[in-house]
Amino acid sequence: MWVRRIALWAATVLPIASLVTWDTPPLTGQAPPPPAAERPLPPVERPTAAPDVVTREDWGADEKLRTEPVTYTGAARAVFVHHTNHPDDYDCEDVPEMLRGMQQDHVLWKGWDDIGYNFVVDRCGTIYEGRGGGADRFVQGAHTTGFNADSVGVAALGDFGTEGSVPVELVSAIAKIAAWKLRPGTDPRGRVRLVSTNDDSRVPAGDPAELDVVSGHRDIVQTHCPGDVLYARLPEIRAEAARLRSTGHG
Repeated sequence: MWVRRIALWAATVLPIASLVTWDTPPLTGQAPPPPAAERPLPPVERPTAAPDVVTREDWGADEKLRTEPVTYTGAARAVFVHHTNHPDDYDCEDVPEMLRGMQQDHVLWKGWDDIGYNFVVDRCGTIYEGRGGGADRFVQGAHTTGFNADSVGVAALGDFGTEGSVPVELVSAIAKIAAWKLRPGTDPRGRVRLVSTNDDSRVPAGDPAELDVVSGHRDIVQTHCPGDVLYARLPEIRAEAARLRSTGHG
């Protein structure tokens, strides 16, 4: 009899009690959390559109100079910025010829299989495909000793040593490449841990290195590259790349 009464009471009261809620006061010294509508949303990363890139075919690369198969690597964890030491006063219409000369220099004199850089950017902001294998793929270059895997090498065409200025178009173009090529979830303003594969870098082979995601060549190799003037613009490049990744516009 008592069991039936308890069961009847539970069936009647508990559903009603479940509809009643109490505001729990915050712990001493703690403010209540803000309403959901007022909480800041986390940054959203959208797939970044590819920028316009002048292909190797368009600038006249000599594919006969390439004798080794292309080496592909993982999605880029870092971008290394370089300069080429060319005089700054070139005409942008002459860049394809300059790139053909660069390819010959890298292959015939340096002994590489192709242009070392993945991309080259001129002072007018035009982006050129460098090393062959597909601009939309992750090709291992020969640009940063010990750190060519899982990275992208971008060369600014010109000499940005200690004097002069860097055209805003060039800065913007490098940022577009970084925003496009870095793997998803990577903050261009952040840091990355890479492992050296060559004793000729600042870090012995097998040892780790903590670097900016967008770094200068000098950060990891004994060199002045990419020059003081361009190196000083790297924070701007990082910030612009981050902005582009948040909007999806390359």
